Amino acid sequence: MRSPIVSTKLQRIAEQAVNEPDKVFTNLMYLVDEDFLKEAYQNIRKDAAPGLDGVTAREYGENLDENLQNLHERMRTGRYRAPAVKRIWLEKEDGRKRPIGIPEIEDKIVQRAVSMVLSAVYEQDFYDFSYGFRPGHGPHQALKAIWQQCMGMNIGWIIDADVSGFFDNLNHPYLLDILKLRVNDGGLIRFVGKWLNAGVVDGKSLSYPEAGTPQGGVICPILANVFLHHVLDEWFVKEVRPRMKGRCFLCRFADDFIIGFEREEDARRVMEVLPKRFDRYKLTIHPEKTQLVAFQKPNVQQAAGKGEDSFVFLGFTHYWGKSRQNNWVIKRKTAAKRLRRSMRNVWDWCRKNRHLPLREQYRMLCLKLNGHYQYYGIRGNFVMLWVLYRKAEKAWRYWLSHRSSKGGIPWEKFRLLRISFPLPMPRIVHSI
Repeated sequence: MRSPIVSTKLQRIAEQAVNEPDKVFTNLMYLVDEDFLKEAYQNIRKDAAPGLDGVTAREYGENLDENLQNLHERMRTGRYRAPAVKRIWLEKEDGRKRPIGIPEIEDKIVQRAVSMVLSAVYEQDFYDFSYGFRPGHGPHQALKAIWQQCMGMNIGWIIDADVSGFFDNLNHPYLLDILKLRVNDGGLIRFVGKWLNAGVVDGKSLSYPEAGTPQGGVICPILANVFLHHVLDEWFVKEVRPRMKGRCFLCRFADDFIIGFEREEDARRVMEVLPKRFDRYKLTIHPEKTQLVAFQKPNVQQAAGKGEDSFVFLGFTHYWGKSRQNNWVIKRKTAAKRLRRSMRNVWDWCRKNRHLPLREQYRMLCLKLNGHYQYYGIRGNFVMLWVLYRKAEKAWRYWLSHRSSKGGIPWEKFRLLRISFPLPMPRIVHSI
C-alpha cells in the first residue's frame, strides 16, 4: 500500500497538472525525501538481477532506513553519482540480440522516485491511445481499441510503422529539451542527464553512449513516453488529424504504433511526411519494415473465409475473416514469429531440463503454458493456443524418452504420466 504522505504529494502534483495544462513545473525534486525513496524501494522488483556492485534488493533492504538516509543525503548535497550499468544481451525473434542494462540497486530506487514524480505530471498529459508502460493501460486494451476503431470508423488503410532502434538512438539533447517544456526542475534534469550519460559495462569494456536511453532502467519507459508524446502523439492530434478528409486513429505501445485511415489519400499523405517528422528528431522510420497496408473489408460477394491483407501488432496478426453469422469481421491470431519462438523455447527448455524431477518439469511447463495463455488467450485465437499445447506435449514426451542411452519413458507410460501430470489446456482469458 502506498504511503499516505507520498500519495498526497503525487496527488497534489497531478491536480496542478490537470488544472494548469500549460504550467511548467520548476520545483519538484524537493518532494523526494526519505519517505519518497522508501516508497520507491517498495515499488521495485525484489527478485531482479543485481547490478555491477552485486547488491540485491533484499540485501539492501536489511538495513533499509540507514541506507536510504545515506542515499538521500548524497542526493541532497549533490554527491550522488549515477554508476555504470551492466549490459546483457537478449535474443530477438529474428536471431539478433538487443542490449538490456541492469542498474545498481540505489540507481533503481532513485530512478523509480523520479519516474513517480514525472508520471504524476505526464499521466495528465498523455493521450488514451498511448498504452505502453502506463497504469490502467496495457496491450489488451490496445487490441480492443484497434478492433473497435477499425470496425467503427470503416478503416481501410493501416500504416504499420517501425522506428529503427528507437531506444538505442534517442537523441539526448532533444529529450532534455522536451522534458523542459513541462518539467524544468534543474535538479531533476541533472539526474536524468546523469542516467543518460552513465557508462555501460559490456563484459570488460566500458563505454559512454552518446544517444539512447538506459534500457532496463526504471526511468526508461516514462522517458520514452514523454519523447514520443511530443514527437508523435501531439503531432498527430494537433496537426495530422485536423487535416484529414476521412476518419483516422493512432494506437501506440511504447515505440510500436499503427495509424488507421478511412481514406487512401489520407494514408498516403501521412506515409510521406512521417519519416520527415521523425528525422527532425534524429530518428529513422525503417523504410522496409514500415508499410502501408490496404485493410479494406473484403467484398460482400467474396466467398473466401479470409481477407487477403493483414498486419502484425502487439504479437498478433490482424486480418479479416468470416464470423459464425457469415459476416466479415476483424480477427486476431498469434503472429507466426511469436508462435515459432514460443514453440522453440518450450522445445529447448524440455531438452535442457529433461533430467530434472518430473514434478519440477511439470511445474515449469505449467507456468510457461499459463503465461502464454494469459497473453495470447483472446477470443478467436484458440487454435493457435492449441498448436502450442500440442507442441509442448510432444516436446515433453520426446525429451523424457531421451533421458538416458537406455531409453526414457515409452508412450504407454507417458499416457499414464499425462493423467498424473496433465498440462493446462488452452483457454480464452480475454474476451476482446
